[in-house]
Amino acid sequence: MYDPLTLTLLPCTLAICRLDPAAALPDWAAAGSFYAATRTPEELSIVCEQHLVHAGVACQRDWRCLKVAGPLDFALTGVLARLAAPLADAAIPVFVISTYDTDYLLVQAAQLAVAITVLRTAGHTVI
Repeated sequence: MYDPLTLTLLPCTLAICRLDPAAALPDWAAAGSFYAATRTPEELSIVCEQHLVHAGVACQRDWRCLKVAGPLDFALTGVLARLAAPLADAAIPVFVISTYDTDYLLVQAAQLAVAITVLRTAGHTVI
């Protein structure tokens, strides 16, 4: 049996943006308190505070972010599965960002209250 996880709701509303793979990382993306950028041969994907996103940028708006209390040991297994599985069972899509220390679980703002209830019902703590 796994120990329950503790998650904290970040205060900002986020956007998930897609730019051309050759695009430079825009200054506006890194201007907030939270951002993540991933470059692949197909895209430059940026998650940032949505109020910073410039008009005309392809993005999905209105995401809220739950931070898993960390740091998490690299030997841990099933962390994301413990969170994603109950949300999938409730038909709540997620977008995940992993860092060296922890994981961040993004859900649409319109589904945030239900997502928190689902996670709490699964035994996790949401602050």
